Amino acid sequence: MFAFHRHRRGRLVLTGSAAVLLAVSTGLTAAASEQRADPLQHADPLPRADPLQRADSLQREVDAIHASGAVGAMAEVTSPGAHGTARAGTAASGTGKPMPQDGRFRIGSATKTFTATVVLQLVGEGRMSLEDTVERWLPGVVRGNGNDGSQVTVRQLLQHTSGIPDVLPEIAALHSAAGYRAERFRTYTPEELVGLAMRDSRKFDPGTDWSYSNTNYVLAAMIIREVTGHSWAHELNDRIIRPLGLRGTSTPGPVPFIPGPHARSYASYGNSNGNGTGTDVTVLNPSMGVGSGSVISTTHDLNRFYAALLGGRLLPPAQLDEMTTTVDAPELGVRYGLGLGELPLPCGGSYFGHPGELLGYHTWSGVTRDGTRTAVVYVTSDGGPHTQRAMSTLVEKELCRTGS
Repeated sequence: MFAFHRHRRGRLVLTGSAAVLLAVSTGLTAAASEQRADPLQHADPLPRADPLQRADSLQREVDAIHASGAVGAMAEVTSPGAHGTARAGTAASGTGKPMPQDGRFRIGSATKTFTATVVLQLVGEGRMSLEDTVERWLPGVVRGNGNDGSQVTVRQLLQHTSGIPDVLPEIAALHSAAGYRAERFRTYTPEELVGLAMRDSRKFDPGTDWSYSNTNYVLAAMIIREVTGHSWAHELNDRIIRPLGLRGTSTPGPVPFIPGPHARSYASYGNSNGNGTGTDVTVLNPSMGVGSGSVISTTHDLNRFYAALLGGRLLPPAQLDEMTTTVDAPELGVRYGLGLGELPLPCGGSYFGHPGELLGYHTWSGVTRDGTRTAVVYVTSDGGPHTQRAMSTLVEKELCRTGS
């Protein structure tokens, strides 16, 4: 569903979960909620400068993504005093309907940054620790085939160093058109997802290696529920979505439909017909992605979220430092923190972000370390062999751009 993958030239691309294991993508008082919300609710909005600024270069980058095989593409970028958007392609294959200007889409593994943010907020409040074991909060849940929750810490979940196997191979809807048609309305519980993952042996002793696993973030969502007494979705809404005014962002639970304006999404399931289309997979119960990939959002909302996060408006300095302290992720050739990847910039330095994918919708988000420059792009199909490279190139170019 949701992971980074390494291009053969050493650059990063995001492969779809349908094609390659699709590996990619609460109990607080009202006073406490108000204290958290105040600085965010009164924060200045993201700059809304003349939309024609950067139009030519940004449009060329989005056109290149569309030309690579994507049905539709949309990008939005921000920097101090400037804001730009561009779109190309259509909202539905075979039609002339344009991509919606602020359309909603499933953000896949970018959800992990939201989940990690909530966990780190709870750590900052002293309600839990990154060194707590999974067993402390979820006794007996991680057990069998060498999996042992008493040996896995919360930090290792968020960092993907737990060794816990990924549940995605067990989700039929992600692997074939037939599986999608049979299970697109199926609801998975978090407990069921973890149980499916426990069928497999752990990959390594916790803390000794790195391997991307969506099960880690399903468990993180379950721990949020245990710590707060409220669901993962409730906490995301209470702590991030409402305070930041993310009006196009939602946690859909088992609801298979995308609310509001949106383009349709298409999955090729590894059998692209050459123009990026395939099976229409817009309708999907995303409950298999609780904590790991089910959030719906917009380019504007994701830019606002990442700017607030790296700008220090969602986490205290100590917890933001924990999130952005990265370790080698050898299977990917990148570095990974807690719910954030760190990737190199061609102009020097690095940026933080998280790509994501959930059946047809692919997104790439990036933000500079100080939170002043952001770039988000998404497409509505698996596209062609160069689509993901074109998306990451757009993010790199926009974060490296000087001036407005």
